[in-house]
Amino acid sequence: MIVVPVKEGENIEKALKKFKRKFEKTGTVKELRRRQQFDKPSVTKRFKKERAAYVQQLQQIED
Repeated sequence: MIVVPVKEGENIEKALKKFKRKFEKTGTVKELRRRQQFDKPSVTKRFKKERAAYVQQLQQIED
């Protein structure tokens, strides 16, 4: 459970922003979206390979 302590006289908008930031860090929404659809292990593996190649290419360009 996410708890956001609100100080006396603190703006509710600021407290809401803190809550949203903490909620985003938990990764709940990302996990829900990932679980909505099943991906075959071969598709997942292919995606990881493509991503690794892309990252490696970016690092080579940067150096």
